[in-house]
Amino acid sequence: MAGADPHGARLAAGGASIPPDRTGATERDVAGEEDGEDGEDAETTAWERLYRDPEAELALAATRGPSGEAPPGAAFPDEEFRERLAALAARGESVAPELGPGLGARAADLARSPLLAPAAEALDPEDLAPLLARALAAAVIGAALAADAPVLCDGPARDAAVDRVARELGATAPGSTRGPVGRLIGRPVLRLGSRYAVRRRRALTGAVHPAAGDVLKFLVRGGPLRTALRELAADAEPPVVLLGHSLGGIIALDTLIEAPLPGVRLLVTVGSQAPFLYETGALPHLDHPEPLPGHVPAWLNIHDRRDLLGFAAAPVFPGRAEDIATDNRQPFPAAHSAYWSDPAVYRAIAERLP
Repeated sequence: MAGADPHGARLAAGGASIPPDRTGATERDVAGEEDGEDGEDAETTAWERLYRDPEAELALAATRGPSGEAPPGAAFPDEEFRERLAALAARGESVAPELGPGLGARAADLARSPLLAPAAEALDPEDLAPLLARALAAAVIGAALAADAPVLCDGPARDAAVDRVARELGATAPGSTRGPVGRLIGRPVLRLGSRYAVRRRRALTGAVHPAAGDVLKFLVRGGPLRTALRELAADAEPPVVLLGHSLGGIIALDTLIEAPLPGVRLLVTVGSQAPFLYETGALPHLDHPEPLPGHVPAWLNIHDRRDLLGFAAAPVFPGRAEDIATDNRQPFPAAHSAYWSDPAVYRAIAERLP
């Protein structure tokens, strides 16, 4: 049923739950983004591409050709890097556990890459080490995204891990997320046409799965989940804080709306679609524009500006919800699960604890 139908869903507040971008606009001029992104946006877009193709920078470096003549009898420039990658592979995830599982296996794979030799001939070792570190970080995170697994490190944590890995590979100065060919790989690649959507269908479906699958199930059969949350809150010693991420935020808010939870003093929603569901008339126990019941406690809503599944609550619940907008410097969909290594998230919660 179309949204224009009187019985269909619509953005009753004109899209107020959709967070504005940093310019204040709620909709972006997609046609102008390709040449308009710079700074952190371009960096984040570069990482988004590397998550899809971790060796993209390596491939670009390999096309440059040798940087100069090697002295007779000199070792091949890639030999030392292959040895360091093998040593890194033997250590497993211990060098950078925050990236997630698989660093050792990815290092072993990279040591065998046919692109390593021409890239080592084309780049100075101080440039190649952070490039390889970025490739490894991107391979680990990209594998998690492909498996629909959560990415628990934000951009700064990822960059710190890249620095450590780069030093393991021979860099003598802290690495950088943007290397000598980083600006080439960093061109935005946003495409909204059918061919792009078809190629990315699995990733896009996985990214919206909480909204398209689990959320729909809760909306239809959410009674047992609300009951379980009530029992959990009743067993906890007051004051109780309900913290819910994504669908968890929907469950927490809807349960509080349905009936009071006397011990709960604070609601925290993170990357949640609850405000959007309310605005579209899909929240089970509160229809727009009905106000939030008085028994709902103080509400802190945290959303990342790059998280397409996080929505703003204050515009649709004026005076009843407080929004905190963060930037974990991860592209979507990694941004949806990367809240939990962002210090700004913990500071915002700690400052409001009862």
